[in-house]
Amino acid sequence: MNHANNLALLTDLYQLTMAQSYFQSRKLEPATFSLFIRNYPPHRGYFVCAGLEDVLRYLVDFAFDGGSLDYLHSCRLFADEFLDFLKGLRFRGEMWAIPEGRLLFKEEPILEITAPIVEAQIVETFIINQINLQTLIASKAARCVHAARGRALVDFSLRRTHGIDAGLKVARCSFLAGFSATSNVLAGQRYGIPIVGTMAHSFVCSFEREIDAFRSFVASFPDNSTLLIDTYDTLAGARSAVEVAREMAARGGRLRGVRIDSGDLASLAREVRKILDEAGLSDVKIFGSGGLDEYDLASLSEANAPYDSYGVGTKMGVSADAPWFDMAYKLVEYNGRPVLKLSTGKATVPGKKQVFRFADGRGQLERDMIGLRNEEVAGSEALLQKVMEHGKPVGPRPSLKEIRDRFLQEISRLDEKTRAICNPRPYPVELTPKLSHLRDKIEEQVTQTQ
Repeated sequence: MNHANNLALLTDLYQLTMAQSYFQSRKLEPATFSLFIRNYPPHRGYFVCAGLEDVLRYLVDFAFDGGSLDYLHSCRLFADEFLDFLKGLRFRGEMWAIPEGRLLFKEEPILEITAPIVEAQIVETFIINQINLQTLIASKAARCVHAARGRALVDFSLRRTHGIDAGLKVARCSFLAGFSATSNVLAGQRYGIPIVGTMAHSFVCSFEREIDAFRSFVASFPDNSTLLIDTYDTLAGARSAVEVAREMAARGGRLRGVRIDSGDLASLAREVRKILDEAGLSDVKIFGSGGLDEYDLASLSEANAPYDSYGVGTKMGVSADAPWFDMAYKLVEYNGRPVLKLSTGKATVPGKKQVFRFADGRGQLERDMIGLRNEEVAGSEALLQKVMEHGKPVGPRPSLKEIRDRFLQEISRLDEKTRAICNPRPYPVELTPKLSHLRDKIEEQVTQTQ
């Protein structure tokens, strides 16, 4: 086993201290934990499932190698018999999950893990770490795509994402949610995402004259040049781009586009479009960037600014307006006994669950119901699928393109008012009568025994 890739210790200490206590108490029966998001951040009306593939790989590879066990021994916290137990520990449980690319709503289980309680407990931290980030970014990116109203988006976030893993996952999740490409070259190689890039202001500044920078760049990339025109004066830069485009045309080439990265993006785009069109360059595209998020994109769309595509970076890559979800992984059944917690503002619903989705006669999403796993609810689609059994994945895994296609089909079925960038209309979600009855029954039992 590659020590550098062993992630068993990527967990919170209390997962391991609880695990030892379970072990020494011989409390090793099967437990079911449910992962869900308690509430919507401001202006959110839906979430996009993402991160499942990383969780599956982690669970398949889960094991404590020699270096991990030596470190735990050095901490002088754990009994030797417990460390011997960890030496042979593997994940042998099952997982039900909503597939990546599907929509979900608050309080709905994203996934449920059933395994001996030590296994199910230790893996909590990694699961939340991966699902929280990737669902967060996919949901943010989906909002950007919606706000852009058909204009292509490119992920420009890598320089400001929170580390290497986040940078890669942002590229993947933004593509999953409808982005067209990424500037992240490693993500392009790893995930098969188209890569796109232009030039930086430093390139322009390195030449004494802006037009010489443009000429140098198009000489290197005669068939794929987008010129950054706002280093000094955007309109003067547009006129220099026109001159270079004419020189390219005389050689049989074509300028692909220009990029505006600062200033009043709406008014500048109109003036630049006019300069290009009057020069007979109506086929030259205008690419916008510069600290954009879905609110900016919605404003530009509302103003009908003549952009053909946008680069979206920092605010999407860190989900700036909502950088975390209130995501929880809670025990809902132990040894066949449904359980819940009644903590104020953090109460849970007991039992293994299923999410049932209803659509109207036109195929538009209408409402969801959260029910018991073994329920059958007429006229609905059951969302949670068994994706792991006895510690092994079930069925073929979809490609990133298939997940992306799944998302694009699903989001097209969601009402515009629920997709709204500001003040979305809440999507109806309720409990089935059977689950509601079970919750009330277990709550009464808990209240009487405490």
